Amino acid sequence: MDIVVRGRNVEVPDHYRQHVAEKLAKVERYDQRIFRADVELLHEKNPRQSEICQRVEITCRARGPVVRVEACAADFYKALDLAVERLARKFRQSADRRRVHHGRHTPTSVAAATGALIEPEAFIASRPDDEPALDDELTDGPGQVVRIKEHPAKPMTVDQALFEMELVGHDFYLFADADGGHPSVVYRRKGYDYGVIRLVE
Repeated sequence: MDIVVRGRNVEVPDHYRQHVAEKLAKVERYDQRIFRADVELLHEKNPRQSEICQRVEITCRARGPVVRVEACAADFYKALDLAVERLARKFRQSADRRRVHHGRHTPTSVAAATGALIEPEAFIASRPDDEPALDDELTDGPGQVVRIKEHPAKPMTVDQALFEMELVGHDFYLFADADGGHPSVVYRRKGYDYGVIRLVE
């Protein structure tokens, strides 16, 4: 990881650069993809802010989003400690999210968790009279349509659809877009992003 330390109207001594390198080496263990860290020091000249007159800003660049933190204290050493602590917290949370969504600890979906609780006989016995029974011949092989679900298409915004998707624990959610009334799907992408697919004429 390349570390660039510069001061804005501040002279940066070599021993402080070494101290920054030692601190950031501890953060690198949370994400090996960091290739550059920019550290900027700034002195606030306002005497009323003497307790927070030294500011440290750290910007880490990696494959993915840029992570930036800043902290203020009475001296640059305390400000650096606060900034590194915040930076480590951000990388820890990011690593935990990656483990949960992409590692062995992927959360069980609601359908998988509750599917074993409902016996097929109970499902058939409890279906409405107007719902067609499943044909045994259709369920013998793979690739058959074995379940059809209908739900009200109340128009909603993309944010509401994302909220509903997180509530049900699925990776996608079908809804009618309130903006244009088009059938749309929100879905979970790699990382922490979402996507939207709309059907238009």
